[in-house]
Amino acid sequence: MKKFLLTVLGLGVVGAAGVALIATHTPSSPFDDKKAATPPSADLVKRGEYVARLGDCVACHTVPGGKSFAGGLEMGTPLGSIFTTNITPDPETGIGNYTLADFDRALREGVAADGHRLYPAMPYPSYDKMPDEDIEALYAYFMTEVKPVKQANKPTEIEWPLNMRWPLALWNVVFTEGEVYQAKEAHDEMWNRGAYLVQGPGHCGSCHTPRGPAMNEVALDESSEEYLSGALLDGWYAPSLRNDPNIGLGRWSEEDVYAYLKNGRNQHGVVFGSMVEAFNNSTQFMTDDDLMSIAHYLKSLPADPDYDGPVWSYDPDTADDLTRDVADKVPGAQTYAANCAFCHGRDGLGKNEWIPPLAGVSSILAPEAQSAINVTLNGSTRVVSNGVPDSYRMPPYREHLSDAQMADVLTYARSAWGNHGDAVTADEVAELRGHTDPASIDVIILQMR
Repeated sequence: MKKFLLTVLGLGVVGAAGVALIATHTPSSPFDDKKAATPPSADLVKRGEYVARLGDCVACHTVPGGKSFAGGLEMGTPLGSIFTTNITPDPETGIGNYTLADFDRALREGVAADGHRLYPAMPYPSYDKMPDEDIEALYAYFMTEVKPVKQANKPTEIEWPLNMRWPLALWNVVFTEGEVYQAKEAHDEMWNRGAYLVQGPGHCGSCHTPRGPAMNEVALDESSEEYLSGALLDGWYAPSLRNDPNIGLGRWSEEDVYAYLKNGRNQHGVVFGSMVEAFNNSTQFMTDDDLMSIAHYLKSLPADPDYDGPVWSYDPDTADDLTRDVADKVPGAQTYAANCAFCHGRDGLGKNEWIPPLAGVSSILAPEAQSAINVTLNGSTRVVSNGVPDSYRMPPYREHLSDAQMADVLTYARSAWGNHGDAVTADEVAELRGHTDPASIDVIILQMR
C-alpha cells in the first residue's frame, strides 16, 4: 500500500509539473529572431490592410461611434461578458510595444505579449492557419497605418475562479491544431484558396460550426461533417454553409453564394443579424477571385440528409389568401396580412432580391427559431453596399406585437408555403425579448484608418 501511494503521489507530482510547464510555457514563433522591416514596403502594408479585411478585425475591435481598433466591444459568453481589446499601436494601452513575434503569438497562439492567455472568442484556432507572410503583412499594416488610440482595456466580467487564464493553455493543447493551412493535393488551386479563406482568416466556423461542452468548435475543417453545419450563437442561428437543401446552401449556386457575399443579397435572401457586420466590414471588400473561391469551396461540402429533413418545395396550396374569413381561422395569418404581407408578399416570395422571401429560407426552416424571433423583435442593422445604405431594412416589432402575437405570426410563416418549421411559443419570444436590444438603424460600416 505504501508503495502504491508513493507511486500515485509521484505520478501526481509529475502530472502537476507537466500542467505547470504547459500553462507557463511561452510558445515559440518563427519571428523570434526576426525583426520587422522598417519601414515596411507599401506593397506589404497594402497586403496587410487586405488581410485585415479578410479577418474582419475591425468589426470586433471597434464599437460603433468609437475609434477604429480601440476595442471595448462587449461579447457575451456563458461565463460572463468579455470586452475586445485595444489593438491600435498605442504603446501604453494598445500593441505599440509588440514585436513581430509578440504579434504572431497573440494572433496564432492566443498568448499576449505579457504572457496571459486570450479567450478563444479571439478566433486564434482559425488564425493559426494563416501563413507567415500574412502575419508579417498584417503587423506592418497595424504598426504603420492604424492610428494609435489611448484607451484602456475593460476588465472581463467573468468572476473568479472561472476568470483564471492558465487553463486555456490546456484548452489549446486539446482543441487547436497549431499549423498553417496545407493545400490538399486532391483539389485545385481555387478550392484550396477558398478552404484557406473560410477556415483561416474568414473564421467562418466560429459562428457556423457547433460548439462542444468546452465551448470549442467541434470541427475546424471539412474532414468532419459537423464543420459549418449550423450553430446557435448569441441569440442568432448561423445556418449551415454545407449543401443541405433546407437550412444550407443546397439550392444555391456558386454564383448565388458570390452575390450574397459581394452584394449582401441574392434571390434567396438578404444578410441580417450578425452577418450584416461581416458583410459591411469584410466580404464586400474581398476580390472577386477570393469570393468565387469561397463559393467554390462551400459548394463542395456535402449535405447531411438525415439531419436536414425532407427537401423543401414551394406549395401554393398552403398559402391561404389571407382574406378576413380565412385569416380569422388561422392563428397568426391576420397579423401577417397586416404587418408582413406588404413587403414579403401574400405568397411569401418577397420582392426579387430586395426584400427576402420567407418561403423556403433557412431562418424559417431551421429547427431553432432564434433568428426568426430575433429579427422580428429587433429588426436588422442597416446593410451598406458600396457605400450606399439599404432602403429596405427590416424594422423591429417588439413595441407593436405581444409575445403571443409574435409567436403566432412566426408559427404561421414557418408552416405556410411549404415551410415545415416547428411552432414558436410565446415563452421563446419572451426569453429573447428579455436579453436582446433593437438593432441600430445607423449606418454601421467601420473605417480602418
